[in-house]
Amino acid sequence: MHELSIALSLIEGAEEHMKRLGEPRVVAIHVKVGPLSGVVPDALLFAYGVACEGTMLEGSRLAIEHSPVLIHCSHCDRATAPESLQSMTCSVCGHPPARVVQGEELELVALEVEE
Repeated sequence: MHELSIALSLIEGAEEHMKRLGEPRVVAIHVKVGPLSGVVPDALLFAYGVACEGTMLEGSRLAIEHSPVLIHCSHCDRATAPESLQSMTCSVCGHPPARVVQGEELELVALEVEE
């Protein structure tokens, strides 16, 4: 379960940032997760809860924003959602995409702190 190592990395990064800010209480960590990131959101939520115990983030929550997959089609020059994640073809013209534009991300978006 690599979600535990991801949760630990998120906590470590947040704690470093908190120390620079004078150690405010973190209410939530906001992350963006795409379906092509290889991360299982429910597993990450569980791992985060376990990994927070005994840290500066104990009692905080993990807020996950789901990022949809978008592909850029070089044939019709559009960024669209694919027909399906299994075929990854353009939903407009049916051609394979030139590249994935969105949906692979796993990024820390924000720390929500108590004032």
